[in-house]
Amino acid sequence: MKKSGILNRHLAGAIAELGHGDGVLVCDAGMPIPPGPRVVDLAFRAGTPSFAEVLDGLLDELVVEGATAAEEIRDANPDAAALLDGHFPWLELVPHDDLKALTPDARLVVRTGEARPFANVLLRCGVFF
Repeated sequence: MKKSGILNRHLAGAIAELGHGDGVLVCDAGMPIPPGPRVVDLAFRAGTPSFAEVLDGLLDELVVEGATAAEEIRDANPDAAALLDGHFPWLELVPHDDLKALTPDARLVVRTGEARPFANVLLRCGVFF
């Protein structure tokens, strides 16, 4: 048994399969998920686990070279916007419909229980060297 890091076997396994350039969408409970990407659904109840908890756990294990979020996050969810700005000073913002259009190309979708709007980010995996 693992003693630290991500303990969820489905998520840990999916992370181990990621490579350079792969997309990982971390999303709230309301984000539409199209067929195609592998999905690890962590949602338990509204708000649990939170977008921040899941994002922080993923960032402990992933190398990220790019991040894209919906521009609507700035007005609709300032806390999530501040979280993303803190992690990604180079955050790219696109209209929410454009973010949804990018989702089918993601390799992995991690659904949280987040119940605040626009708490979604598409991460692009980098390399550690």
